[in-house]
Amino acid sequence: MTKFGVVQMNSGMDPEVNLEVLEGQLKHLKAQGARLVLTPENCLVFGTKEDYDKHAEVLGHGPLQKKLSQLAFELGIWLVMGSFPIRNNDGTLSTTCLVYDAAGNLRASYEKLHMFDVDIADNHRSYRESDTFKSGDNLVLVDTPFGTLGLSICYDVRFPQLYSALRQRGADIIIVPAAFTKVTGAAHWEVLLRARAIETQCWVLAAAQCGSHQGGRETYGHSMIVDPWGQVVTTLNEQIGTAWADVDLASNSAIRSKMPVMQHARLQCAMK
Repeated sequence: MTKFGVVQMNSGMDPEVNLEVLEGQLKHLKAQGARLVLTPENCLVFGTKEDYDKHAEVLGHGPLQKKLSQLAFELGIWLVMGSFPIRNNDGTLSTTCLVYDAAGNLRASYEKLHMFDVDIADNHRSYRESDTFKSGDNLVLVDTPFGTLGLSICYDVRFPQLYSALRQRGADIIIVPAAFTKVTGAAHWEVLLRARAIETQCWVLAAAQCGSHQGGRETYGHSMIVDPWGQVVTTLNEQIGTAWADVDLASNSAIRSKMPVMQHARLQCAMK
């Protein structure tokens, strides 16, 4: 068994303020024995297009990424930064998940595949993520001492084919950092996470933003850890905080052995 932690934040546009909050939460989770910690989407910068552009860094370089690396090393934890604005060679930005090992090395990065371009009945009303970020093209899995992580970000969770592909490629644990809106979160957040866990027979770690943010945006919170049977092992409410749970990959094996859904899947056969 390995203790995993999730961080819930109310991030704003100032990365230094967000970093100070995050450091305290990481130290708290380290004290609880957590060996891997997931942060929310937009953990260090949550603001406007101009804010993301101002603080974006080239992958693997820059003061904010250096600080994240140092935190992982100093605390001796695997740190999964839910998303961070990365500047590409062509000048575009990607909203990118960063995975640091306990030595502070950047082990993997994942560019969010699905852009949140929707209209919601809330104060913010219209969301056009593609106006700021370029979508990614690749699935990313990361081998860790605790199992294989399959990476995703927020709106990705509505596309089960992504998670099926991650499971087929060996995922044991699915990562879902998010900034779900309060409206869509209340309607769909828990059921989507539990569905992805049940379908893939993987553990699901979900870290979320919570509360009111600049520009009238409200996020749902309710970060949680879900086991491969779809049961919520631990969850938070709508306040800033942390949660943790012991993750036992033996439960994956037991469930997959008794109900081998991947071997039973007939979609590829039916499409021939």
